[in-house]
Amino acid sequence: MSETAGQQHPIGIYLKIWLLLFVLSTFSYLVDYFHLEGFLRWSLILLFMFLKAGFIIAIFMHLTWERLSLKYVLFLPLLAIAVLIALMSIEGDHTHLMRLTFFDE
Repeated sequence: MSETAGQQHPIGIYLKIWLLLFVLSTFSYLVDYFHLEGFLRWSLILLFMFLKAGFIIAIFMHLTWERLSLKYVLFLPLLAIAVLIALMSIEGDHTHLMRLTFFDE
């Protein structure tokens, strides 16, 4: 079998990412262990979740070694969804504030 038939990646990178995923999972569990609440809790949980998903996609699904156009096809819709979620969150906060202002007795 020739070298050009398949692409080999060093196993060390996989082991390092695997260890990093365990560390990020531990941090995620520590958020609950220390009973963090509110915005800080959800921000940390989402941060660790996105980091783990990014490492899995980049390394284990070999996206790091793909063309830039494929990366754009995969990540631009995710970026658009994130922007829409942020806008919905802002609108939800505004709606909640208006309900408290005008309907709270």
